[in-house]
Amino acid sequence: MTEQPSGQLRWKRAMLKLSGEVFGGDGQTIDWERVRRLGAEITDVVSEGVELAVVVGGGNIWRGRTAAEQGMDRASADYAGMVATVINALCLQDVLEAEGLETRTQTAIEMRQVAEPFIRRRAIRHLEKGRVVIFAAGSGNPFFTTDTAAVLRAIEIAAEVILKGTKVDGVYDKDPTLFPDAVRYDTIAYQDAIARRLRVMDTTAITLSMDNDLPIVVFNVNEQDNLKRVLHGEPVGTLVSG
Repeated sequence: MTEQPSGQLRWKRAMLKLSGEVFGGDGQTIDWERVRRLGAEITDVVSEGVELAVVVGGGNIWRGRTAAEQGMDRASADYAGMVATVINALCLQDVLEAEGLETRTQTAIEMRQVAEPFIRRRAIRHLEKGRVVIFAAGSGNPFFTTDTAAVLRAIEIAAEVILKGTKVDGVYDKDPTLFPDAVRYDTIAYQDAIARRLRVMDTTAITLSMDNDLPIVVFNVNEQDNLKRVLHGEPVGTLVSG
C-alpha cells in the first residue's frame, strides 16, 4: 500500500511537463487507463490548493526528428508534432473535466474551434480561479522541444517549479535501461547536468531554468501518488537546481 504524503505543500504553483510516452503504452497511442489515473491524481492535488499548469509532449503520436530523418522538411515535421501535442491535450482535458475539474487548453498555434490561443494574463487568471491550464503546440516554433516550451511557459506564469513526469524515477549517470549499474542522483546542479550531458531536458531548457533559478524535479509519474508526494516536498525523483 502506498504511503500517503503528509504536511504542507512545498510548491503552490507548478508546471507539470508530461512526455508523450506518458499518454501511450503497450502499443496503444493513448492508454486511457493511465491517463484516467493521472487525471485523478491531478484532480487530487488541485483540490489541495495547487495551481497546476501542464505542458504535454506528442511523442506517442509523432516525432518530428524521426520524420526529418526520413527526408521531411524539419520545420514541417515539427509543426506536425505540435498538432500531435494538441491531441494529447484534448484527451487530458476530457479526462480532467470528467473528474469535475475545470480545465482550459491553450495552444501556441491558433485552433480557435478547439482551444484558446495562448494569452499569458488569461492563463494566470485561470490558475487563480483553480482551473488547470494545459499548454499545447509547444512554443509555436519549430526546432524547439516541448521541454523548452515547458520552461518558457513556467517562467511566464511565475510557476515555482517544473515537475517533469516521465517513466523513469529520476536522473541517472547513464541509461538505467541499458546499464544495471547506473546510479541515480537525488540532487544535481544545473551546470553539472549540462556538462555531463545527462538526460534531464535539452540544454536550452536547462539553461533557461538555470538563468531564472527555476528548479526541476524529474520523477516517475506512473507511480501512484508520486505527483502529490513531490508537491509536498518528499524526496521523490531527482531535484535539479542551483
